[in-house]
Amino acid sequence: MDDDQDENAYTWEGDYEKTWDVLKEDQSGSLQESIEAEIIRAKKRRLMKRNVNIRLGMMRHVFVIIDMSLAMNDHDLKPNRAVVTLKLLQKFVNDFFDQNPISQLGFITTNKKRSFLLSDLSGTAHNHIKALTTLSVEVIKTNGKNCIGEPSLQNSLEMAEKALSHMPSHTSREIVVVMASLTSCDPDPIQDTIDLMKKKKICCNFIGLSAEVYICKKLAESTNGKFGVILDESHFWVMLTDFIPPLEGSSTESSLMKMGFPYHVPSDKNEKISYSMTVNKFTIGGYYCPQCRAKYSALPVDCVVCGLTLVSAPHLARSYHHLFPLPTYSEHNKRTATAEESKLSCYSCLRSLCSKQNKVMYHLCERCKMQFCLDCNLYIHETLHCCPGCINNRCEMQLKG
Repeated sequence: MDDDQDENAYTWEGDYEKTWDVLKEDQSGSLQESIEAEIIRAKKRRLMKRNVNIRLGMMRHVFVIIDMSLAMNDHDLKPNRAVVTLKLLQKFVNDFFDQNPISQLGFITTNKKRSFLLSDLSGTAHNHIKALTTLSVEVIKTNGKNCIGEPSLQNSLEMAEKALSHMPSHTSREIVVVMASLTSCDPDPIQDTIDLMKKKKICCNFIGLSAEVYICKKLAESTNGKFGVILDESHFWVMLTDFIPPLEGSSTESSLMKMGFPYHVPSDKNEKISYSMTVNKFTIGGYYCPQCRAKYSALPVDCVVCGLTLVSAPHLARSYHHLFPLPTYSEHNKRTATAEESKLSCYSCLRSLCSKQNKVMYHLCERCKMQFCLDCNLYIHETLHCCPGCINNRCEMQLKG
C-alpha cells in the first residue's frame, strides 16, 4: 500500500519530502558547513545550465505579455501579484539590455478580454521602465482596481505576431507571457493561433503564477519555448532571468546585414536645434544617421527614414559573446591540499582558494592556466564574458612585441 502511494505521489510532494535531511550538523553542532555546501551546489547548477559551444543570436525581438486580469489581485505575492510582477519586470528590462544591447523589447497587457500595447518594440530601456512604473503606480493608487475581467491570450499573441512578423529572418522572434489567470476568453479556436506561431517561427514562453494550464504548455512545446510555474517571488525572478540570454532553440538564419555607425553631436548650447525622430520633438544634439542624416536621441534604433540599423561599436562588442561563448573552466576539488595548493589564490579577487579545513577547490582556465574561485567563475561566465587571465596575457604579449 505504501509503495502504491509513493508511485502516485505528486511531483511537488516529492520535491519537498524530508528536506530537513539535506541539512546536517557537524561535530560542533553547527549547520553552517551544510548550508555552505548547499549554496555551492546551487551555484554549480547555474554553471551547468549554460549553453556550451552553441552560437546564440545577437539580435532579438521580444514581446512580454502581462496578464492584468482579476487574478493579478491575489495576495500570494505581497502586496499582490501585479505589483510584484511589474517590479521584477523593471529589473528584467535593465538586465535584458545589458546582455542584449542591440535587441528590442516590447510590452503588451491583457484584461477585459482585450489586449493593449503598453510600449512598442524599442531598444531604449528608459521608455519601457517609464511605462512599467506608470502602470505600477496606477495599480498601487487604485488598490488593484484596474486589474479586472479576464485575459485574452489569443488577442495578445496575435497583436505581438503582427509586430514580429515583419522582422527579418536573421533575428529571433520571441514572446514571454506572464499568466496569472487559469482561463482565457478568445474569439476563435486557440489551435489556429498555435499553428500561426509555428508557421511564423515565433517562440512562445510562459511563466505561470497560479498553476499549470494545458493550452499554455502545449503552445510552449509546439514553438520550442519554455513553460514553468513559480513557487515564490525569488523563484519568479529566477525564471525571468532564463529569458535574459538568447534561447538555444531560436531558429535564426545566418545572413549579412547592413549597419550604420552614426556620428554623435553633444548637446552643446552652440549646436543648432533640430528634430529628433526618437522623441518626436526639437532637441539639441543627438545621433545622426550616416545615410539620410535623420537625428535620434538614443541607440540602437532602426532609422525610420532609410531603414538602416544604427548601432555603436560598444553595442556590437557587448553582443559578440553570444556568437562565441567563453569556454567552461575545469573544476579541481581536493579534500586535502598540498603545500603548494594551500598558497593558491583566485586570480580575479585574490581570495585564498584553500578553506580552513585544508580543502581546496578552484576552476582552471585551460588557455591561460589561471585559477578562479566559484563566485568569480560565475561572474566571468554570466556577466563579464571574457577571461581576465587571457586578456592580461594578451596585453603582456602586445607590450613585449
